Amino acid sequence: MAEKKTVTIKQIGSPIRRKNDQRATLVGLGLNRMGREATLEDTPSVRGMIAKVHHLVEVVEK
Repeated sequence: MAEKKTVTIKQIGSPIRRKNDQRATLVGLGLNRMGREATLEDTPSVRGMIAKVHHLVEVVEK
């Protein structure tokens, strides 16, 4: 069985003074505080969410 690819993201920016849809995207990614990390399955929908808030998160290489 093939191993599912994952992507780890870390929140580096604050959602203060951001639009509600960007805040909701961070919550959808499992992030809501500075410095938090989340490991998610690498799917096109997750990649789209990361692209939407690319200025608030970074992809962590492990």
